[in-house]
Amino acid sequence: MEVTDVRLRCVKTEGRMRAIASITLDGEFVIHDIRVIDGNNGYFVAMPSKRTPDGEFRDIAHPISTGAREKIQQAVLQEYSRQKEIDSTEWEKEAQTPL
Repeated sequence: MEVTDVRLRCVKTEGRMRAIASITLDGEFVIHDIRVIDGNNGYFVAMPSKRTPDGEFRDIAHPISTGAREKIQQAVLQEYSRQKEIDSTEWEKEAQTPL
């Protein structure tokens, strides 16, 4: 299994969620609503989930092997870092532009 595409939308919320991603696996299967969370030990990826009637959250889709989870997390966080770098560079350019 390879992550062949990552699409990311950064979000600005009061909580710890920083972005929402969609990934494509092997060019054939898409998973939407993967979240990038700013946790106590750094960023991590949370798979799409829904709330059950008793208030718990259950994953809708998730990897069943450690290797697959690591590939997904690495691909999503790498794209998140790239987007943050682009955003900060654009912000710096705007700050240097005279009014």
